[in-house]
Amino acid sequence: MDLKRTPLYDEHVKLKARMVPFGGWDMPVQYEGILDEYKHTREAVTLFDISHMGEFIIEGNLRDKGLDCIVTMPLESLPVKSSRYGLMLNDQGGVIDDLIVFRLEQEKWFIVVNGATTDKDATHFKKHLSDKARFLDVSMQTGKLDLQGPLSREVLSFLVDDVTKLDYFKFDFFNLLGEQVLISRTGYTGELGYEIFYPWDKTKQLWQALLNDQRVKPAGLGARDVLRLEMGYSLYGHEIDEHISPLEAGLKRFIDFKKDFLGKDALGKQVDQRLKRTLVGFISDSRRSPRSEQKIYSIDHQDIGFVTSGTFSPYLEKGIGLGLVPIEFNHLGAKIFFGDEKSKSPAIISEKTFYKIGSLRH
Repeated sequence: MDLKRTPLYDEHVKLKARMVPFGGWDMPVQYEGILDEYKHTREAVTLFDISHMGEFIIEGNLRDKGLDCIVTMPLESLPVKSSRYGLMLNDQGGVIDDLIVFRLEQEKWFIVVNGATTDKDATHFKKHLSDKARFLDVSMQTGKLDLQGPLSREVLSFLVDDVTKLDYFKFDFFNLLGEQVLISRTGYTGELGYEIFYPWDKTKQLWQALLNDQRVKPAGLGARDVLRLEMGYSLYGHEIDEHISPLEAGLKRFIDFKKDFLGKDALGKQVDQRLKRTLVGFISDSRRSPRSEQKIYSIDHQDIGFVTSGTFSPYLEKGIGLGLVPIEFNHLGAKIFFGDEKSKSPAIISEKTFYKIGSLRH
């Protein structure tokens, strides 16, 4: 299968990035090294190419055009120039995708979805939106750069006037290198950061301009995964998918049960019948890291679940993971094992957020 390339593919090759397939795209997993890029994000500022993500524009009245019934989060109360994280479900309550909705105007919406699911998501929107709604897929016209880290505001302020006014999950349009573009104060790292949506064919100029600042280093998907996992953030295809409900994944706070949405009945039955499994965090007793799809065992070595994501946490200097287990095993401090029949490593159940000292809301 031919892999898609972002507008920065040649730039990554010049920087000797290690390229890997990711959701149908040829993406940089690391440049200098995952741990170095992780450390620079936590302490300074890094730049991520996230142009593989999908972007849609939807215009029309929230209720009449069907958008309100497609997503789980409340949109009517969302102010213009604000954004909100939520989910899009199938009839069984499984997650088709997680997404962020930006309210551009009273009846105009900008939606960011995962790169690997963009086509599937577009089909779902078109199927369930009213005939009167205007749907536009602008994914291949929109580049996306994420500037993340405690110095990100300082760096971006050199190129953008008034960006310091943005609060968390707010956005606005700014002049950046002669282009009027959407910049939001969001990200996936647990640090202060900004997501910049830029014209696809001009993204290279922005990438080079930001990297001209000596404080900024490029970072790849490897560091991004460690950063998000330390925060306990879900990754589509791991913690959530069409066979895992948001209630099982611990995402109930992103569901508005006061409104109608696709999949609501199925979630209601889960609430009534009580969940059978839930997502937990766990910390290895050693530096050994869990791997996705490894088994989770009880203290008496019974197979009880599986790892959804795992990595080595530089912050804790131990392996950390997220996994699905029967709800009766969700006890903080409870001892478990991860691995396989040949090799099991001890760990303890923990909170899903492992890193709590970031600059996210500074």
